Amino acid sequence: MRSKRLLAIISISILAIVMLGNVNQASTLLPVPTDLNNGPYVDRVVYKVISYQDQRILALQADEIEIDTDFFDPVYLPQLDLDPDLDIYTALRNGYGELSINCRDYPLNISALRRAFAFAFDKTRVTTEIFDGFSQEQDSVVPYPNSWCIEDDFSYHYYTNESIIGNALLDAADFEIDGGTGFRLTPSGEAFDIEITYAASSSEIAGGIAQIAVDALTALHIDAAAVAMDYNTYLAILNTHDSYDMAFLSRNFYDNDVDWLAYEFWSGYADTPFQNPTNFANSTYDSWRDQLLYGTTYEEVYEAAAEMQRILHYNVPKLIVYENTYLQACRNDEFEGYVEDFSRYASGLWTMRNIHRIDGTPGGTFSVAIAEEPDSFNFFVTNSAYSRNIIEEFWPSLYKTAPDLTPWPDLAQSMLTETHADNAAVPVGHARYTIDIIQNATWSDGVPLTAEDVAFSFTYMIESASYGNPYGADLSDLVAAYAPTPYRVVLEFGTESYWQFSNFAYDYIIPEHIFNDEDGIGYENWNLWNPVFDPAEPHVTCGPFILTDYEAGEFYELTRNPVFHYAIDRIPPTTMTTMTNLPPSVLAANGATYVVGTTGHYIHWYVHDEDPSLYALFVDGELNETGTWDGSNFAFNVDGHAIGTYNYTLVLYDYSLNMVSSSVTVTVLEQTTDTGTSSTTTDTGTSSTTSGNSNILSSVTLVISISSVIVIVYVVVAIVKQK
Repeated sequence: MRSKRLLAIISISILAIVMLGNVNQASTLLPVPTDLNNGPYVDRVVYKVISYQDQRILALQADEIEIDTDFFDPVYLPQLDLDPDLDIYTALRNGYGELSINCRDYPLNISALRRAFAFAFDKTRVTTEIFDGFSQEQDSVVPYPNSWCIEDDFSYHYYTNESIIGNALLDAADFEIDGGTGFRLTPSGEAFDIEITYAASSSEIAGGIAQIAVDALTALHIDAAAVAMDYNTYLAILNTHDSYDMAFLSRNFYDNDVDWLAYEFWSGYADTPFQNPTNFANSTYDSWRDQLLYGTTYEEVYEAAAEMQRILHYNVPKLIVYENTYLQACRNDEFEGYVEDFSRYASGLWTMRNIHRIDGTPGGTFSVAIAEEPDSFNFFVTNSAYSRNIIEEFWPSLYKTAPDLTPWPDLAQSMLTETHADNAAVPVGHARYTIDIIQNATWSDGVPLTAEDVAFSFTYMIESASYGNPYGADLSDLVAAYAPTPYRVVLEFGTESYWQFSNFAYDYIIPEHIFNDEDGIGYENWNLWNPVFDPAEPHVTCGPFILTDYEAGEFYELTRNPVFHYAIDRIPPTTMTTMTNLPPSVLAANGATYVVGTTGHYIHWYVHDEDPSLYALFVDGELNETGTWDGSNFAFNVDGHAIGTYNYTLVLYDYSLNMVSSSVTVTVLEQTTDTGTSSTTTDTGTSSTTSGNSNILSSVTLVISISSVIVIVYVVVAIVKQK
């Protein structure tokens, strides 16, 4: 058998796993750019629902889409590889196909039966017959690219058909063969059969694997059948712990953590909805759970993760069937900037943020194929990877996962981590995270995003967990979440853990004024919120894109959010011919909200004109400053105000005496006392813009001549760009 290690290295190139000291992480294909957050560059991303792979291939070749979020069958590789307008992205999948086994119901609750099946199942057939060599065998529930995986340390494997071993195990466990039927009976002498459920929409892969499972069980003298079913139907069966035998599932991982081992197979979750779908219960496995969750060093956590993998390998609550090589094609004739991402590959969050025209100019529409209609835009309930592809463009979090699986700041600007050893005010055994967030994030309805929203988001997940929300599971140790100032949040956990950061860092932040339990969606209705598909439900977001149009089952159009907190400076490509005598334009304007006495606060105008001339800034109707304007964007420092609300108005002139004015609000808040909560409300910081053609503006006198410009006051404005 070929070396799995060698195959993985060939497949993922320098995506090899590395360990740096006590930090467990994965490297990336290319260095992560420092401006990774900035974008988006395109005007629109349109997700087109194209159900069949051959149709998506044709759409790609016909330039109807730029990329497919799914991965193409290797059978298409020769024809796609010959197309000069296509590039092929290849990576070993950070995930696998699996057969989930119901460990609760007799006789599959007998580990000898599950082990016998594992030995009889021929994974090499999956590699050769279904994936034509573009996959490798896998036993560990931790995917091979993950640096916690101990696949190469197992003393034996379930790679090939070893039905002789399987039959011996069943004989020893008293599964006798009925002389009349030829099928085995349970140890109590009852006839039984096993059904392998698979998605009817995946007859080739899922159906083929189900048939190999039938063949394995037949070799063990067990009555078995493959049963096609709607994927969402049988997924609901697993999620609610209803009855089933075996079910084929496909799973991807989006980070390098393995703390999920403490939940997915924990006995305590064997009857909890959305948890432990295999109904596996094992006291020895459970005994390693605390060390995995609450170990504070890499060595402690690795030992627990390794032992838990060995226990699962022996007991087989699920059989990992394959880990395949992903092949993804993308067009290269109009756009560039695809980001090779170890969790989302070439069609994920960072590509949508960074993709741009080859000539470097912003704008354009980037079309992406998805194979199925999104099932929901409620991220708490969706089971669809296609929904999540779109949802991740709407919602902020404190951190995102970088292409190399390391944390990458989104809302977080800085973070201080303290235990009792660092700060005596932190109780013994607790861990406190003090996070300062950026101050220019705005919800799509104009309300500023503050630390109150961040603290509320984690409170919401915990409170709604009592109504079934699975998002509260990772936050069970959270004892406090509060905002001492509008842009600082404190999260305190009752335990110290290697994984604590991951338990909160990547969770979506939601708007308190929409989800609160008084006049908002409320804790109890977490699963009833149905944005987009129900127009009556609010869909207030804060991401790089906003949903602007859709037709269910056809397309979903996302338009760039001009006030996204990492929006780039955009000067639309135009010519003097088309822009002559047009007034200056304000592309976006951001106000500010801050606490009295703090510093470093700016308001921003993103503007454009072909023949810019002068600007004037007014504060509450009084001229504050004026000067020449070269077409650049504006950023004005607004520190030093007393508590109150202030109107800032920018007036722009060009050489044709066209004019535009735009107003934003600056709100200065009272300093709050850190009592563990904060009830500060903030102004929305809304803006308004007017334009026209005038020779004089009543609030300011500007002297303009044909050959020169005399400026009363000239101020050099430092342009501050928010990364």
